[in-house]
Amino acid sequence: MRMSMYAQQLSGTVVNEMQQPVVNAHVTVNPGNHFRVTDRKGQFSFDSIDQGSYSITITYLGAKTYHQALQVTSQLQQLVIIMKDDVLNLDNIVLTGSTATQRQLHSGNTITTLRSAQLQNNFFSGTAGLLQGVPGLTIDLAAGDVFTRVTSRGISASAQDDLGWYYVGLQEDGLPVSLVQHSYYSPDLFHRSDLMTEKVEALRGGNAAISATNAPGGVYNFISREGSATQKGELEVGGGLQGDTNASFRMDGYVSGPVAQDWFYAVGGHYRVDEGARNTDFTFSKGGQLKANLTKHSNKGFFKLHLKYLNDYTNRYTGVAATNWNDPVAAFGQDFNTSALLMPGFEGHIPDGRNVEKNRTFNPGNGVHAKVFTLGFNFSHDLGAQWNVNINSKYSDQIADWQTSISNAFVSINNPLGYFISGADFPVGQVVFRAANNQEEIARIDNSATLVGGPATYLTDGRLPNDALMGTSAWVKYNTANEWMNQITLHKKWTTHRLSFGGALAISKADVFTQGSFAYATYAPNPTMLQVTLENPNQPVLALSDETGLSNYGGLFYVNASATTSHSALFVHDRYEFNDRLSADLGLRFARIKHKGAKDRFAPINQSGGLDQDEQTAYDNSVLTGTGEQDFFNYTYDYLSFSGGINYMLKKEVALFGRYSLGHKGPELDYYFNNFSNVPINQKGEIQHIEQSELGVKYLGTQFSATATIFMSRLRNIATSNFEYDQDNGQLFYTPIQSNNSRTIGVEWEMAYVATPHFTFTFNGTVQGAKAVDWTLYNANGSVDSADDFVLDFSGQRLPNTPNFMGNVAARYTQSKLSSFVRWRYMGEREGNIANAFQLAGYSQVDLGLSYDVSPQWSVHFLMTNVANAAGLANFYGPTSFGANADDVTAEFIQNNPEAPFIVMPILPRQGVLKLRYRF
Repeated sequence: MRMSMYAQQLSGTVVNEMQQPVVNAHVTVNPGNHFRVTDRKGQFSFDSIDQGSYSITITYLGAKTYHQALQVTSQLQQLVIIMKDDVLNLDNIVLTGSTATQRQLHSGNTITTLRSAQLQNNFFSGTAGLLQGVPGLTIDLAAGDVFTRVTSRGISASAQDDLGWYYVGLQEDGLPVSLVQHSYYSPDLFHRSDLMTEKVEALRGGNAAISATNAPGGVYNFISREGSATQKGELEVGGGLQGDTNASFRMDGYVSGPVAQDWFYAVGGHYRVDEGARNTDFTFSKGGQLKANLTKHSNKGFFKLHLKYLNDYTNRYTGVAATNWNDPVAAFGQDFNTSALLMPGFEGHIPDGRNVEKNRTFNPGNGVHAKVFTLGFNFSHDLGAQWNVNINSKYSDQIADWQTSISNAFVSINNPLGYFISGADFPVGQVVFRAANNQEEIARIDNSATLVGGPATYLTDGRLPNDALMGTSAWVKYNTANEWMNQITLHKKWTTHRLSFGGALAISKADVFTQGSFAYATYAPNPTMLQVTLENPNQPVLALSDETGLSNYGGLFYVNASATTSHSALFVHDRYEFNDRLSADLGLRFARIKHKGAKDRFAPINQSGGLDQDEQTAYDNSVLTGTGEQDFFNYTYDYLSFSGGINYMLKKEVALFGRYSLGHKGPELDYYFNNFSNVPINQKGEIQHIEQSELGVKYLGTQFSATATIFMSRLRNIATSNFEYDQDNGQLFYTPIQSNNSRTIGVEWEMAYVATPHFTFTFNGTVQGAKAVDWTLYNANGSVDSADDFVLDFSGQRLPNTPNFMGNVAARYTQSKLSSFVRWRYMGEREGNIANAFQLAGYSQVDLGLSYDVSPQWSVHFLMTNVANAAGLANFYGPTSFGANADDVTAEFIQNNPEAPFIVMPILPRQGVLKLRYRF
C-alpha cells in the first residue's frame, strides 16, 4: 500500500482470559486487508495505517473470533485484546463438507473440530484413537494402531468386517488417503497423525454424501500445518510404559517459516519404537513419517506443493479366549490386559503361489509394513468478478505387506483337524511336538483314537499347554496401489448466492496377493512355535511342519488379482442466503465408479511328494497356485446423491438447522476378491442406499456452548458375508453375500462450560437405537459345498456392535504454568452378533493428563489412559474353533454349550507417557 503523510502505527497484544499470550493468532485490519500474525509474546504491529475507520478481526483456533470497529487516529495506539475460549470450535472456519469455507455455527452440518492441542492429549495411538471424542462415532481400536473400525450413527454392516472404514472417508487436506478398500486394506494403514496435524474436521452424515468419494457415512479430514510468516517450530520427545510395563518411545517435530518473499515452508514428522500394549516377543511397532509443504501466496490466491513419506511397521491383536457367557473371564491362563496370543517372531519361507519356484519370507514380527509416497499440489486463484478456482491433486504410491497371524483358535489334541490340516494324507499314529527354536521335545501323542471320537493319548510325561494347539494361519498379503486423484472446483459469489460446482477424477491401479498357511504353535499366553512330525515305529518320519512350525504351505487361502478403479464425479452446491438469519443449501453429486480387473483361478500343485517331491515332507503337498486361467470383471456403477439443508440464526449465538441426504455406497474391490472362488465373475455388486435425516441446534455462549442433533439413518442393500473354514478340503472361504437393511435413530450432543478462566467442563455423547429391519444370514454349514447350506432370518433384531449409549465427560484446570485434565469415557452395552445371543457389557475408562510450562519454550507433559486398567470388551468373535465367527453363536448354541470358550477383543490396557516439548 502507498504510504501517506497520515500513516500511523497500530500495535497490540493478544492474550487469553488468563492473560497468557496467544501465539500465531491471525490479525486482519480492513479495509486494505492488512494482515499480521502474533509473535511469541502475542504481539502484532502495523507500521503504515492511514487515519480513518477500520475493523479489526482476530482469529485463532480454539478461541472465539474477535471483531471490533476501530478508529485510527494520529495518536500511537496500543491495543490489548482478550480472546475467549471456544471449546467446541463453533466460531472456527470449516472446510469439510462444503465447497466453500464458512463458520461452523453457520454450516448446517454436524461437524466436530479437534485442534492440535486436543489431539496431543492422547497416547501414541493410531488414527481411530484420535476420533474417540467425536459424538456419534463408534470406535473400535482394540486391535492397535491399524485394523481399526470406525462407524457413524449406526451406519455399519458388522464390526467383524475386515473393512473397518467401509462407509466413511479418511482424508488428508481434502483428498482421500486411499481411493480403494478391500480386505485388510483400509485407509488407516496409510495414515499417521503427528505434530504436523493442525486440526481434524469430523463430519457425520449430511454433506458427506455430496462432498466425499464413496463415503456417505462421514468424512474425517486431517488438515496439515502450513508455512508461517515467522520462523517457529516444536520438538517433542516422549517415552512411556503400557500393559505389562512394555516400553514405547516416540519423537515428533515440525518447523515452519518463510523461504523468500511470499514463499513459506513447513516440514515435520515422527519416529517411534513401541513394544505394544500387550505381550509379544517382538517390537510391535517401529517406523516413522516425514511430511512437508511449500506455499506461494499472492494477492490472488496461493499455490501449495506437498509430499508425504511413510515407512512404518506395526501389528494388530486378534483376541483373547474367555468363558462364562454371562460375565466373561479370561480362560486358559490368558489375561484381558496383557495377552496378545500372536505367533512369536521367527523367519520362515513359504513358496509364492504365483511362482512356486520362489519363496516369500514370513516373519510375524514384521506385522504390517506400510509404505506410502505421496506428492501433490493445491492451487487457488481469484479469477475476478467474484469467481475463484481451486484445484487439489495428488499422486500416491502405496504398499501394504502383511506378515502376521490370523486367528488364534483353540484346537484340542483330540480334534483330528490339528493333524489333517497339515496337508498329509493320513497323519495318524505317534505325533511328536518339538520347540522350533531349540528342537527340544515337548510332547509325544498317539492320535489314533481321535478318528472314532476318542481322546489322544500322551506317550511320555511331556504335555502341550491346555492339551491344545493354537489354530492359526501365517497370513501373507502383499497389496499395492498406484493412485492419482484430482478435484477442480469453481466458486461464484453473488449478493445472496454462494455457488460451487466442479468435478473429480481419481484412478487407482491395485494388485492383490493373499496366501494362507497353517502354523503349529502352543495354545498358551506366550505361544511357542512347534516343529511337528509323525514318527510311527518301523516307518519313515513324516514332517507335518517345516523346522519353523509352518505347515500346509499356501494351502488355506489363495487370491491373486489386479484391478483398475476409477471414480469420477460432477457436483454442484448452492448456498442461498434469504436474509441475515436464514439460509438454505442444496447439493447434487453424480458419481461413476468403474471396476475392471482379473482374478486368477487356482488349484493345488499336482505332483507326487508335493512341491519338493519328497514323500517325507507333507507340509508342501497342497500349495495353491494359479492355473493360468483368469476370471475377468468390468462393471460400472452410476448413482446420484443429494443433500439439502436449512440454517436459521434464531439469535446471533443460536443456530437451528435441518438436513436430509440420500447417499450411496458403491461396491469396493473386496466384492470381487472375496467372492467368485474359481467361478466366473458374472454378476455386478449392489449399490447401497443410505438415507439420513437430522435436526439440530448450535449455541455459542459466553460461558456455555452446546450442540445437539437428532438423527435417523436408513441403510438398504447392505452386503454381508462371513469368513469360514471348510474342514473337508482345508480351505478358508467367504460365504455368499446377503443383502440386508437397517435403521438407526438417535441423538448426539456436545456441551462445554467455562466455569472460570481456569475451569472448563465438557460433555458429549450419543443415545441411539439401531435395528436390523430386514436381515438374513447365510449358513454354509461348515463347508464350501452348498448342498446343505441354508439361510437364517434375523429381521427385527438389534444391530450388533452399536451401543445404545456412548459418552465422554472431561474437566480441565489451567492455572498459570500448570494445566491438567481428567476424562471419563463410557461405552454402553452392545449386541455381540445379529442373533442377539451374546451381549458385550458396557465399560468405562478414565484418562488423565498433567502439563507444566517450565519456561516459555520448555514444557513437560504426562498422560495416562485407562488409569484403572479396566478390562472392557470391544468385540466378540464367536467360538474358539478354527474358522468360526460371531454369527455361529445363537441362544440355542449357548444353551447347549454353557461352558464353551469363545473369543473376545478386550480394550487396550493402561498406558502412560511422559513427554518433553520444546517450542521455538
